[in-house]
Formats: sequence, C-alpha cells, structure tokens
Amino acid sequence: MTSHAVTPARCNNAATAAAVPPGSRWMKTLLIVAFLILIVWNLGAGLYYMLVDKGQSKRTVNALTRRIALSVALIIIVLVSIKLGWIEPHGVGA
Repeated sequence: MTSHAVTPARCNNAATAAAVPPGSRWMKTLLIVAFLILIVWNLGAGLYYMLVDKGQSKRTVNALTRRIALSVALIIIVLVSIKLGWIEPHGVGA
C-alpha cells in the first residue's frame, strides 16, 4: 500500500482557499471579465470608426489606444494580484 504525502504548499493553499470569503472569488472573476469586455468593446469600436470615418478623425486611434491601455492594466492587475497572493495561478487541468 502506498501512502500519499501532502506537501506543505498544498496544505497552505487549501487553508488559504478556505479562508477567502466566497463573494471575493466572484468579484475577482467579475473584474477580469469586465476588463475583457471593455477590451473587446474598444476593439470593435476601433473597427467601426475605421470603416465609418475613413481616416477623417482620430476616433480609431483613440479606441485602439484605450484597448492597449486596458490590456496593459489587466496584465498589471493580474501580476500584482498573483504577487500579493490574492489569486493563485494554476495549470490547465491542475
């Protein structure tokens, strides 16, 4: 018979996950999804302005600049959240 030892890191993660209020998990997910929706919205707005304005205004550039700024902000938020332990990265299927 083999015994499966639980590593201390697994124990700490399980204890941390149990200590996190259930509502905060949804808030984190909601924040990330909201950022992704805004990014896609600005990408679509840039496409629309490019087709409608035909280069006569800077609305396309502004929409795409906002999209890039939102993407960079989301990446920074995720990295800071991982560093502070607010979210825990995991592999696919892990």
